[in-house]
Amino acid sequence: MEPTDIETPELLRRAAEGDEEAFVALYRRFQGAIYRFAWRMTGSREAAEDVTQETFLAIVRGPGRYEEGRGPFGAYLYGIARNLLMKRAGRERPFVALGEEQQALRTAEDPAADLDRRQAVEAVRHAVLALPAHYREVVVLAELHGLPYEEVAAALSCPVGTVRSRLHRARALLAQRLRGSGGTVPWTTARGVAETV
Repeated sequence: MEPTDIETPELLRRAAEGDEEAFVALYRRFQGAIYRFAWRMTGSREAAEDVTQETFLAIVRGPGRYEEGRGPFGAYLYGIARNLLMKRAGRERPFVALGEEQQALRTAEDPAADLDRRQAVEAVRHAVLALPAHYREVVVLAELHGLPYEEVAAALSCPVGTVRSRLHRARALLAQRLRGSGGTVPWTTARGVAETV
């Protein structure tokens, strides 16, 4: 049986025993989601790459720390990435320039046809990055990654009610920022472009 066909708990058990193929399969299975979370939280591809690597190094260093009864393994990884991001925020400025994303937007094949969408994506990205971290993380996990509230709560080590209230407040702040920035993108419409944020 190929490692890609094995369930996550079994892969984790094998990786903890030193099975390199199992660890690589875990990495491939979860790396993209962790990277996107870190990128959406920081706006920096470099920071996202570092946090993703550090998250999986934490698994190598402490393979037995995950407890299956406390929630899905993905939520556990988001929790590790979140803690790493919080440490980085203490060492660095919390919001970074969006130069590389703006450059990518400028190199679209048909800039005239994509202008409205690019402006909407940029407005949403700036609005999400401008949120305080505790609101930004619930928006990224629940809205942009589509995690159920229970998994968001497990990743953030807080009650589901806290996730709901933070998400409610974050949506209101986003709507206010999108209206206040002169943008014409209401948050309900902005969710449609969320995958590119």
